[in-house]
This record gives sequence, structure tokens and C-alpha cells, in this order.
Amino acid sequence: MDYSPILSQQRITAMTDAGLWSNRLVVDHLDEIAAGDPTATAVVDNNSMTGESTRLSYAELQAHSVRIACALYELGVEQGDVVAVQLPNWWHYAAIYSACVRIGAVINPLMPIFRERELEFMLGLAEARVLIVPREFRGFDYLPMANGLKEKLPSLKQVLVVGGADPHSAFERIVLEHPWETTVNHEALFQSRRPDANDVTEIMYTSGTTGEPKGVMHTANTLLCKARLASELFAFDDHDAVFMGSPLAHQTGFMYACILSIFNGSKCVLQDVWEAEAATRLIAQEQCTITMASTPFLSDLVGVAESNKFDMSSLRLFLCAGAPIPRVLVEKAAEIYPNLYVMSAWGMTEMGLATATYPGDPPEKVLDTDGRAMPHQAVRVVDDAGAIVPPGTEGRLQSRCATDFVGYLKRPDAYEVDRDSWLETGDNARMDADGYIRITGRSKDIIIRGGENIPVVEVEEMLYRHPGIQDAAIVAMLDPRLGERGCAYVSLRAGVELNFSTMIEYLTAGGIIKQYLPERLEIIDEFPRTPSGKIQKFKLRERAKNLRPENDR
Repeated sequence: MDYSPILSQQRITAMTDAGLWSNRLVVDHLDEIAAGDPTATAVVDNNSMTGESTRLSYAELQAHSVRIACALYELGVEQGDVVAVQLPNWWHYAAIYSACVRIGAVINPLMPIFRERELEFMLGLAEARVLIVPREFRGFDYLPMANGLKEKLPSLKQVLVVGGADPHSAFERIVLEHPWETTVNHEALFQSRRPDANDVTEIMYTSGTTGEPKGVMHTANTLLCKARLASELFAFDDHDAVFMGSPLAHQTGFMYACILSIFNGSKCVLQDVWEAEAATRLIAQEQCTITMASTPFLSDLVGVAESNKFDMSSLRLFLCAGAPIPRVLVEKAAEIYPNLYVMSAWGMTEMGLATATYPGDPPEKVLDTDGRAMPHQAVRVVDDAGAIVPPGTEGRLQSRCATDFVGYLKRPDAYEVDRDSWLETGDNARMDADGYIRITGRSKDIIIRGGENIPVVEVEEMLYRHPGIQDAAIVAMLDPRLGERGCAYVSLRAGVELNFSTMIEYLTAGGIIKQYLPERLEIIDEFPRTPSGKIQKFKLRERAKNLRPENDR
């Protein structure tokens, strides 16, 4: 497939000459670590489906990576083909990604919550050749869904099921139990298939304003540059170990579990179903020092502190992004975990971390800002004409980063970067005189619920299809734990009745997944509108900000 990355030779030269792009691949780091310290622990996972934990050394991770790469080659995966992975936080992610790199394939992580409606679009757009799913996760049987998608999508040639029993799809039987590396001249294969560091290596979908997710494309250079800058930001050393409870199908999880850990030769501990007390046990047992997650994760760790039986003193850094951090939460965290620094940060799938606070920053910077631009990452706030606004003035947030992505899959029109390489982030912000920003709102029509972007337009379009609904709009209710929850405002046609339960039943029947469902219904006679007829969502947000959900999930 022709990815057509938007990447100029001028940018390649500038980043390489500056030493920011090393033109290496993640497997270069993996193979060096496996050769130098083969017994070092690479990954520890905890599989809630089987109740088992897997611990892999770097030598074992490398061996799995080589075998999976050879198996994918024998299954017909060509250079540039997409391997879609819809797995929970299991060890397989690091092995599969590095395997893809060895043969020039492209990984596409997908959230386990996605079902037929989302996957048909995502897999179809990426022309995925292989889909890897779990047999079961959180009570859902993935094989029938995956087989149904295979029938609909001509490009999808192979379904592999981790923990599966069907001999035609079982990952273990097809991939792991056969010594593919002995039947394939893998050294010659890997040399001939080695991708360039500026080739697309990852597609990560992000929620947008149109209801159709966009496939963010990254290269080895952009991903490994993220790892380098994050390592400097975190003051990473040989004693550090990452705990990851955020989904690996989000860029936060994928980046800092699968890339950062291998980049540093460190241990990564994975949790596939978030549960705060279990997280404290894993952090204590494995002496984890760093974690990255959205605000609700920190809130939950603070919430279990009174009953916590485990020593969390090893955890020194909690990078918190995805939603504002309540002041009281940071203060409680500092009181309960005196060794822990809560780092406030802002970033996007498109570039990873762009701003962050630093140890030693005044408390008001941590509590009231989203940090300042990291080295080699630039941000600015501009007005409608593109001019930089004075400190403290709200405007459009733009960024220009060494880690910037190389375009959206098959959507060059959506690449909003000007001639000077400034990216329109879709966020509004203020910047203080010291360069610290505060996100004040989003021009993108999404709600961030616990770090998960909800594509509002997609749900609104489904509401508009209801025969009894005249108009609909979904806005955020503020929530002390999750940051935001969705509130649906609707106006009804004459004689129609609608309540919260029937709305949820309708949306669920239409294929909207649980995590995207509104959590409150407000019926209004008339929407506030602009003179041109557009719904004034800022007025609805003001109405909704102090409302509470009708259910709690």
C-alpha cells in the first residue's frame, strides 16, 4: 500500500543533522539488549483471561519476535502490509510490533472495546492483511466477530486468536509452536525486508470531528525520538521500571510500554484490566518507578490508599495527561505517596508529549498548567489571524515538534500544517509569561472521558436518525474522577416521548459501544443558535457542567 507520508527531505535532513533522528529501528535496540544482557526482564504481564502471568527476558522477547516475524512472512505478509492487533495489555504487543518491523510490516493497534461497526471501517481503511484478537476478554468472544469481518473485507486474509482452540486461527498453534526461524532464512529475510527509518511503521487511530477516525502515521524516527525525549524528561536510568495500566492500543500505552522500555532496556509491567488495588500490588512486587495514565488512574490509586497493604515507595513519577488534574487530588497524592512526583503534561497521538511540568516547578505550575514545551517541542497560542497572542490570552494552540507524525492515512486533506510546519492541534489554550500552557477547551468536537476520546459527531448522527428526534447535541458534564462525561441534549418532534433508558437502547441497537454512550439525557424545546442557525454548544456546556450522570459506569 502507498502510505504517501508527508515528510520532506528538508525535515529529514534537519532532524538527522540535529541528532534527533537516529535512523535506527526498535529491533536494533532489542537485539543489542538481548545480546548484552539476555536475562534482564523485558516484560511482565497479567492475563485476566487465564489468570496467569508471563515473564519474558530480553532474550526470550527477541526469540518470540524472530519467530513471529518468520510466521507472518510464511502467512504471506508483504512489506508495507498492515497487521492489526486488538489485544489487551499482554506481552504479545512488544513481540508482534518488533516482528512487524523485522519484515517491514506496519502495526495497527486497536482498542479491545471496538466491535464490528468501528472495526469494519478501521480495518478496511488500513487494508489490514492480518487481525490478531484474544479468544475472550471481559466476557466477549472475538472469533465470530473476526470471522465475520474477514468475510466482508477482501484484504483481510488471516485471523489469529491468542488463546484460541480453532486450528485454523489459534495464534499459539500457528505461530508460536512451530520453529519458523529454522525453516526460513531469517537473517537474509530481515536484511532484505529491513524498512527505512522514515517508512511508516505504525498506524494509530484517533477520534476526530467528523465521526470517522483518522489513522495517524508514525515512523521509526518519530517514535524513537519520542522515546529519547521522554527518557530525558523522566531522567530515566538503569533502575527504572515502567508500570502500564493504560491500554496499549492508545498511543500512551503503546509508546511507553512497547517503545520506551525497549529503548532503555528496562522492565515493563502490564495490567490488562484496571483495578487500583491490584495495581498497587504489581507496582510493589515489581518495584515499578514510573507510570503514565489519565487522571482517573491517579484518583483511584489515591482512593485505595487507606486500605492499601503494599509498599508503593518505589513509584517516583506519575505522568498525568488527558484531563485536568484537580488540585485536591495532587495534594492528596503528595500526602499519601511522599516519594511520588505528579507530572502534568499535554500531548496528542500526532506527536506524543509536547509540554510537561518538571520536578522543582512551583506547585501552581503543576496544579494549574499543562506544562511548558519540552526541548525540541514547540507550542504557541495564536488568534484567528494566526498572530501570537499576549500571555494569558486564550487562542488556538499550535505545535511544531521533532516527534510530529507524517500524515493521516489516505487523508492528506486533514493534515493541517502550515508552510512553517505549525500544526493546528484543535485545542484552545492560554500561555503564561513563563511559557506554561493551560488547555481551555477544544475546537475538536470530542469529549475526553477518563482519557478516552469520545467521537461526539458519530453519536449525534445516530441520534439524528431516530424518527422522534428533531435536533441533538452532545456536550461534556464535568466529573471529578473521569474529567468529563457525555450529556445528550435533544429536542423532540410533536407527540414523541423519550427517556434515558430508551435512548440508550436505541443507540446500543445502532452499534454505539458502551464507552461512547451519553450518560444523561436533557430534553429541551429549543436549542441556542447562532444567527446562521448553528447550535451554540458553549451555552449547552455551561448548562451541563454541573449536571450529574443518570447512571454510573
